[in-house]
Amino acid sequence: MGACEPQFIKAGKNARERRIAVLETPGKAPALLWLSGFKSDMSGTKAVALAEYGAARGQAVVRFDYSGHGQSGGDFEDGCVSDWLEEAEAVVDRFCPGETILVGSSMGGWIALLLALSRRATGKIKGLVLIAPAVDFTEELMWTQRFTEEIRQTILSEGRWAQPSAYGDEPYVITRKLIEDGRRHLLLDDPLHVGAPVTILQGAQDPDVPASHARRLVEALPLDDVTFSLVPDGDHRLSRPQDIELLLRAVNNLVGKHA
Repeated sequence: MGACEPQFIKAGKNARERRIAVLETPGKAPALLWLSGFKSDMSGTKAVALAEYGAARGQAVVRFDYSGHGQSGGDFEDGCVSDWLEEAEAVVDRFCPGETILVGSSMGGWIALLLALSRRATGKIKGLVLIAPAVDFTEELMWTQRFTEEIRQTILSEGRWAQPSAYGDEPYVITRKLIEDGRRHLLLDDPLHVGAPVTILQGAQDPDVPASHARRLVEALPLDDVTFSLVPDGDHRLSRPQDIELLLRAVNNLVGKHA
């Protein structure tokens, strides 16, 4: 299997079965599992930089595309947090048998936390690096804070609303399914305990996930070892060379504790 040729696994059952594309860089533990953001995929700048970091030092790196994203099957509008978490669980169970560090960007930060909680009993999740973690974003950052009553009514009556994107020509379609399913996975209302060190990297100039939102996550993790790094001129993507350097340094710090 070539380095750029994905493997495909199945997630879900019966009519809900999805074909998920996975890229694996073989190497030593702890494995690094990349979790992309909403409408992002495993070919993005940060994901590729992580894979290159792993290849250079012989560290296992696993990347995948959620259903409806990238090279995976499925329609984006059919997807929701439950589906994407189920796919992350299938990937970590199959490709990360030993110690694993989760690296999640934006929505991937939310998925990473949900995954760490669902697999806490295994003891194999040894750390999380979260970049602009969009925890509870469907409710906190969309429905409650940014959607007007008109937008809410459109979603409720028509089942979807096309939100203009600052990161591409095509709009983000927000579905009623996504909003309602997101409510099943909200984390910020209660204290969390993932049982592993958590590093949060946050841009102070992030227009999508405010720094105050990331600080709420810090406060929600009273029992865990949390490091919070605020990049004064950083945006949501944190994909500049200096941002990538910060990310890889954070990953390297966690890897060093378990190598």
